[in-house]
Amino acid sequence: MRAPAMRSAKLSRVTSTSGNSGMENGRAQGRTGEQGFHYHGPMDSPALTRRRAPSSPPCTVPPMTGGKLASISAALALAMLAWGGSAQAANPKPPGTQPQALPALKAPADSGMGGELLYQLLISELQITQGQPGAGFSLTLDAARKMRRPELFQRAIQIALQARSGESALQAARAWTETLPRSAEAQRVVLQLALALDRPADIAPPLRSLLRLTAAAERQPLILALPQMLARLSDKTAALQAVTPLLKEAGQQPTQAMAAWAGLGRLQLAAGQKTQAFESAQQAMARDRRSAPPAWLALALLEQRQPGADALLLRWLERGNGEDANQIRLEYTRLLIEQRRQPEARAQLDLLTREQASMAQVWLLDGLLYLQLEQPDQATASLQRYLALQSSEAGHNGRTQAQLLLSQIAEKQGKLDAALDWLDRVEGQEAQATVQSRRALLLARAGRLDEARAQLRGLPAEGPADERRKLVTEAQLLRELGHYAEALKVYEEATQRFAEDNDLAYERAMVAEKAGHRDEMERLLRELIARAPDYGHAYNALGYSLADRNQDLDQARELIRRAVALIPDDPFIQDSLGWVEFRLGNLAQARRILQAAFERRADPEIAAHLGEVLWSAGQHEAALTVWRQGLQLQADNDTLLRTLQRLQVKP
Repeated sequence: MRAPAMRSAKLSRVTSTSGNSGMENGRAQGRTGEQGFHYHGPMDSPALTRRRAPSSPPCTVPPMTGGKLASISAALALAMLAWGGSAQAANPKPPGTQPQALPALKAPADSGMGGELLYQLLISELQITQGQPGAGFSLTLDAARKMRRPELFQRAIQIALQARSGESALQAARAWTETLPRSAEAQRVVLQLALALDRPADIAPPLRSLLRLTAAAERQPLILALPQMLARLSDKTAALQAVTPLLKEAGQQPTQAMAAWAGLGRLQLAAGQKTQAFESAQQAMARDRRSAPPAWLALALLEQRQPGADALLLRWLERGNGEDANQIRLEYTRLLIEQRRQPEARAQLDLLTREQASMAQVWLLDGLLYLQLEQPDQATASLQRYLALQSSEAGHNGRTQAQLLLSQIAEKQGKLDAALDWLDRVEGQEAQATVQSRRALLLARAGRLDEARAQLRGLPAEGPADERRKLVTEAQLLRELGHYAEALKVYEEATQRFAEDNDLAYERAMVAEKAGHRDEMERLLRELIARAPDYGHAYNALGYSLADRNQDLDQARELIRRAVALIPDDPFIQDSLGWVEFRLGNLAQARRILQAAFERRADPEIAAHLGEVLWSAGQHEAALTVWRQGLQLQADNDTLLRTLQRLQVKP
């Protein structure tokens, strides 16, 4: 069984605890810093900028709850507007301050504003400064309707957002569209508020109006931006349903058809409808055989292993040209390498190195493929060529990756000094934790384990996260070198320091098994399941351990099925399920599950299990083929070697 890599601490969603019934009666508090949408096409508005919402003063306007509140204020804090109508960016307000009054309350000569309306606006701003934004909002919105002035609608929306009332902001925005139905800006604001309020049912009307008001040349970029805009909606299926009729209508227009089908496919993919997304990709590519959006959609489908996506993308690459084609071919090659489809990756890289030899990224991928094929000399040459070509700041992460890979190659070749030298060349503070871990590992493998551990212990730590990282790195170092008892001690220390950390508890259980303490492993896993009943890997580990020992197989299957229900797409958990079916004598079922797992993730341990099932079914040639593939992936894999030794097979 493969233990999953240590995962980062899970992000928790903080919800509002306020029970306000109105802005006048209390402050609605919510999350801040949510991600906004970043569309830099026709939807952009100088009056709509993302800012952190100020704290809300009392107001009679009904409040918006929780995280949506801060999100909207951050997304749509409108500019403070001079009375003449020019937009100015609003400065973020410190906590506890009231919405600001207009900087100049003097009607220009051409404003058409009578004294009564000017007085109304003066009273509005006075109400706001006196802590009554609800009254100020109502007066400003009334004046906006009477004057039909966009800047007054913007001011009303701003008052509502500063008072943290999304409902009132939406009310003002809709009033704006009713008063000025041909205002694209008003439709944009309604759409953005509906998105920020997480209301998929409310997005179609403003979107339809916005498309109608947008110049023909700008409609295609707007449609292509829809998947990114709608990505922040929580219900992906509802988002898809809301815009599908509109997109299918646009799909009948020759100038919009490609964008409409590509956008629809993206939304279908986000909603988990892969087959429909593939059909939309075909429709998009039929409308425009050279544009890039259908190809990017095909690539996304290929990443999710949708049948037919490969052929669709290759047909486009035969026709595609220019910068888009180069980038898509690069990403396609990267995906092939990740999926260990080495012959196909080699074919793409042969073309790229021949026709795009000046592109640095080509040589980084070339080096990665040669490493996968265990050809270190060729990998070194390609990685060094990448470093020679990639000197820009934009390639900083790639340079770090190449230098770390070159260090690993030097280490495997027994060149310790060269390996350390490549680590010394890595720049950037963000990579230093990795560099120090690698340095310690090199020292340990060179027989200087005490020095390596001392170095790790001596690294500075700015907080609990750094302390945790140091302990995990030390434990993993000991584990990799086979010092399981010492690694277990470090994990015991880590779980005492971070008692609620489920990942650490899981890793401690895995090392306990390696150290020969199966009873302790089982106890730790059962404690983890009791504490965190949704931690799927614990069920998998416990079930696999029972199956591997041929004990309590029915219980083992139930545990692993629970893991599958929690993490359905994990190939290693599928491997466990296939293995327990084999132990129960269900060869056909075991083969089907293990074959699918191996296709999803080519891994030597899965190869060991699949090969044994095939061997037991009398399919010796098929078993030998799978085992050879496993040995190519990792020649020293313990599970695979023990399987071959037990069955007395030499593939």
